[in-house]
Amino acid sequence: MPLLKKIGFYLIGLSLGIIFLAYFFKGKNTEFCYFPNCRVLKDIRANELTYSDEFEKLMQLSRVSKEDIQAILQNGTVDFSKSNTEDKPCKEYYIEGNLDEAEVAITVDRCDSVSVLKTLQLIPKEK
Repeated sequence: MPLLKKIGFYLIGLSLGIIFLAYFFKGKNTEFCYFPNCRVLKDIRANELTYSDEFEKLMQLSRVSKEDIQAILQNGTVDFSKSNTEDKPCKEYYIEGNLDEAEVAITVDRCDSVSVLKTLQLIPKEK
């Protein structure tokens, strides 16, 4: 079989596969996390979220809502150099995110079934 014919069959199969996958995953809330940052945030969101007493006090003082925290856990950035991923049984992650008026840094303990939000820090943006 000539090379051009092989490439043609390959491209036909590839395009049919892409169309099938696009149709199959169209209505589903599917998320493909391949990078470490995405996987950690997805694991934290998948667990039950609990708030430490200190975290709730800091939320009230800084006027950060639970919706803001969810947005940070969705779109934030995990700083692995400030995180302690070797802790047993719960790993500690340092997550940074942006709000309108400030940057927010959250410390989260991720255990097997529970994620505990421990500390909250607001860093004002420079103008």
